[in-house]
Amino acid sequence: MTKVKKEKRAAEEEPVGTEKSHQEVAANINAIAQPLATRKLSKKLYKCVKKASKVKHIRRGVKEVQKFINKGEKGIVVLAGDTLPIEVYCHLPVVCEDKNLPYAYVPSKVDLGSSAGSKRPTCVIMIKPHEDYQEAYDECLEEVSALPKPY
Repeated sequence: MTKVKKEKRAAEEEPVGTEKSHQEVAANINAIAQPLATRKLSKKLYKCVKKASKVKHIRRGVKEVQKFINKGEKGIVVLAGDTLPIEVYCHLPVVCEDKNLPYAYVPSKVDLGSSAGSKRPTCVIMIKPHEDYQEAYDECLEEVSALPKPY
């Protein structure tokens, strides 16, 4: 492979200047995205999702998360705030409150999917507790539980 092709490939793999700030991404959230995680908490949740996906302790997607919530599985539910139409997952916060599960919205489904090691955007992920990342999980659990619930 020539030097030019290598440089071209490296340029394609590394998007330059496409990172959006938290405010820019948060501007695209839908009407039901409450409680929305702060920028700091969003980063912590993304890191926790990344650690959980490495040991395969996440549930990904509306159907899978719904199924395991109904089975009584515990964890933190992370929803993407920019998912449209909202009918796709608007029932999940109610189910989480009924089962006493903590949940929070993060601004971007693209970031949520990529933190789980997927190339596809993901609108909902459940992080299950595991000893490999227990400290990060507990920290996220405490902060998500402290967020004010919408009425």
